[in-house]
Amino acid sequence: MRILVLTSVYPRTTDDTEVPWMRETVRRLRARGHHVEILAPSWRGLRRHQIDETVVHRFRYGPARLEILTGEEGAPARIARHPWLQLMAIPYIACGALACLRHARRARVDVLHVHWPFPHGLMALPTRLLARIPVLPNFHGAELLMSERKRWVRPLLRLVLRFARLAVANSSFTAGRVAALSPLPVRIVPYGTAQGAGAPGARTPQAGERFRALFVGRHIERKGIIHLIDAFALLPPDRFELVIAGEGDQTEALRARAATIPGGHIRFTGRLPAEELRAAYASSHAFVLPAIVDSRGDTEGLGVVLVEATEYGLPLVASAVGGIVDVVEEGVTGLALPPQDAPAIAQALRRLAEDPALAETLVAGARARVRSLFDWDRVMDGLEDSLRDATRR
Repeated sequence: MRILVLTSVYPRTTDDTEVPWMRETVRRLRARGHHVEILAPSWRGLRRHQIDETVVHRFRYGPARLEILTGEEGAPARIARHPWLQLMAIPYIACGALACLRHARRARVDVLHVHWPFPHGLMALPTRLLARIPVLPNFHGAELLMSERKRWVRPLLRLVLRFARLAVANSSFTAGRVAALSPLPVRIVPYGTAQGAGAPGARTPQAGERFRALFVGRHIERKGIIHLIDAFALLPPDRFELVIAGEGDQTEALRARAATIPGGHIRFTGRLPAEELRAAYASSHAFVLPAIVDSRGDTEGLGVVLVEATEYGLPLVASAVGGIVDVVEEGVTGLALPPQDAPAIAQALRRLAEDPALAETLVAGARARVRSLFDWDRVMDGLEDSLRDATRR
């Protein structure tokens, strides 16, 4: 098949760690003999380039200095901080729609794989109607939560779904919300993970080494990082340390909160290139994702970073919200906690530090879950079948 992937974000350079699961998905589609090209918005004037021998077309939608609607953090979070960016939405959709029609016709694509169907499903509609190229909408959760907050989004999503044969969702949480929106068949196609470390199992601190908890992700409200920092105010700094990788609109506020906690056992690394990120996973003893439902109603659609942490043999501590429940089952694949509960996070880390056997049990359970649900071959089989079914007349 000839596939055009329409997305809001894709790596801008070889070392860019954005959406590693999408990059790996594209690589594996190519390995299965499909021709794949990417259509994504420009970032500060970025034009056509290649990533892993895949052509990435960048559509321009304004002056270079204003092309910051996507990339580095989610568009909703950036718009919340800079409301004037809403003015870029119309040129973003219009320019994306024209670019989609042009590239789809030129490349003679068989199917449009559309991530985040709001607003990208609207970009795909002219191509679907004028060029009669089928569309496979791929939901990740954020667009559905937006439709619950802003009712005018719902009819637009329903319009996109009217012109599709089926949709895919990244988790049972997301699939349930699609089903509530439309009777269209929905298949759960999660992501695998691009890290592939294959660590032997849970690590235990050596003599004189502190138990290290790791967080990796954007510093945005729904990640709940503030509660993780507060948990470390309850832990002895001579026995525990926290590494926070990534950045975002909350980074400075989080640094300020961490600075109020004595002990110096909370460290921010910023965005890490791939090699340093692998080293951070490999040197840690547990992974924590303290996600919450944020003030806009947004939460984790899946939490693929938990799957990556599992490959490194890290026991998982995470909030039982959104799609996280597909990965973390209390006492089986990790420690599932109520959201916004710093004492519960602290207690979970104490348990893991004091009970290496529990850590090993949870890692083994998580790996079994990953093999059954997030194995790359299984994921790709599901996606490939969905793309084929989307093209059937």
